[in-house]
Amino acid sequence: MIACGEAQGGKPSASSVLFEAIESALAPLAYGATDVDLVTGAETSPNVTQSETFTTVNPENANQIVVAYNDSRGRNVSPINISGASVSTDGGTTFARVTLASGQGPFSNSVGDPVILFNGPTDTWYTVWLDGACGGQGLGGYKSTTPWVATSWTHYNCVHSNSQDDRESGWADNNPSSTFYGRMYVSWNDFNRGGGLFVRYSTDNGVTWTQERQLTTGTPFIRDVQITGDRTNGDVYIAGMDESGGGFPHNDINHIYRSTDGGNTWSHTYTGPAFSGPGVTAVGYFACMFSDGGGYWRHEGWGEPAAYNQVVHLVYAQHGAGADAGDVYYIRSTDRGVTFSAPFKLNTDATTRPQWQPNISVSDAGTLFATWYDGRESASCTRGNPAVPCYRMWSRKSNDNGVSWQPDMQFSDVVSPLPAQPDPGIQATYAGDYDYGSAVLVKHATSWVDGRVAIAGGSQQDAFTDRELVSQSPTPTPTATPTATVAPSPTPTATATATPTSTPTATPATITLTATGSRGHGRRIVDLIWTGATGINVDVYRNNALLVNTPNDGAYTDTINGGGHGAFTYRVCQTGTQTCSNNATVNF
Repeated sequence: MIACGEAQGGKPSASSVLFEAIESALAPLAYGATDVDLVTGAETSPNVTQSETFTTVNPENANQIVVAYNDSRGRNVSPINISGASVSTDGGTTFARVTLASGQGPFSNSVGDPVILFNGPTDTWYTVWLDGACGGQGLGGYKSTTPWVATSWTHYNCVHSNSQDDRESGWADNNPSSTFYGRMYVSWNDFNRGGGLFVRYSTDNGVTWTQERQLTTGTPFIRDVQITGDRTNGDVYIAGMDESGGGFPHNDINHIYRSTDGGNTWSHTYTGPAFSGPGVTAVGYFACMFSDGGGYWRHEGWGEPAAYNQVVHLVYAQHGAGADAGDVYYIRSTDRGVTFSAPFKLNTDATTRPQWQPNISVSDAGTLFATWYDGRESASCTRGNPAVPCYRMWSRKSNDNGVSWQPDMQFSDVVSPLPAQPDPGIQATYAGDYDYGSAVLVKHATSWVDGRVAIAGGSQQDAFTDRELVSQSPTPTPTATPTATVAPSPTPTATATATPTSTPTATPATITLTATGSRGHGRRIVDLIWTGATGINVDVYRNNALLVNTPNDGAYTDTINGGGHGAFTYRVCQTGTQTCSNNATVNF
């Protein structure tokens, strides 16, 4: 009864071994750890809408994670403030919403569309919002070196002053070996100029921003989907989408733009084939994923790009067969965004239930993690009704930079109701246009809008988050990404790339190992990080037994089924030598 949640547990006993075995057997095969609600503190109805998330992990300290999102708690203050953020300093186990003594967030006079960047040279966090202090609706924001301290956030110089900017995105080059280390990039659409696609960057840590580079004129209109970069060589990529005038049904076309010189010049490297956009109906310009109330949850198929080691990735959503409102697809380029593989469907369900609004991140270990909203576990959805389950976040992982994919599995812990949008000051069909995921060497992190927390008896938009540790653990046979390519238009000449110099394999003098434990989905997870053995094969030992031989440069994640108590001691040794690290012990 204790194991099944029907009775209260007491002190551990000999029978606890049985309970752990039952827990492990019943636990679903899933990604991630425990979901965390980003919205802490008081909520006052109806200004309770939080959605549209941008998640960034500090590449210099993976314990620091900042998630920026739209937050309507300041909808009625003057000046308006519908921008929010939550911060974790313990690797994602807990988060706190950044709140001033006034009860508001620190981002006054901003109206959302979140971007959060970490600037390595100054150890400073930068938000980018639609900023009223930058021409009414330009681009600007706040910065802080201690983002968990609400009073530490200060306004910086505007990225762009305007009255009709929209849909901005951002990326920061935090590779100290990059020619463009420290450069921060912001892209956007300017609806004072026909919705043209523009980009700016800063070379002085946000003090000034370059004159804009214009990528499109607005005819046809190309939506700024998201911007990203390749940490290994400093290339920057913008994913755009031609929505063919919107509405439903409608066609979408993916576009890729690339800069190889730090944002100074840009090439339009890829124009994809037209595909049917997701949705079931339309409200005005935007297709909607649900017909509830005449149309709800606007979404045109937008996703997210990622890039690593000159391989470019893109996820997006398109309409499924028949009554299927949406499926999630992935394409891959091995020539820096010039040609792409045939689309590969990431969701493998046999239902006609919808999948939509994906995001993707790539780690410094070359692992990919794609996440999306998924309705396969529900029969129907009713907006605002906490008794009707609707969707769960599902994910799929690649351990080889997109060559093959592990199975798609559950990521969030529960099937969420379809949250309503009860704030009368926010667009009624809106449930967030995007979620931006990110990764560092040891983990992927992403966030989403969730409806499990009811307020005033109704399910409402609430931001949740979770993370997936980078792992090379044994997994079921992966599925290969299709290798067929789609001819781009136009086809530019690819920029030549210098052949890297091989790294010598000298015996390290000292290997230093640290180990951190966490729990999730009935499993114990140990995150190992070591220094002093970069670029060489090592043997990883758990409790004096060989666990794995890996070339992974400085990181490994050990997943142990069962959530009980115990101690695990690890060491790392250079393969073929007696050079070993210190012992690192984790107690559960």
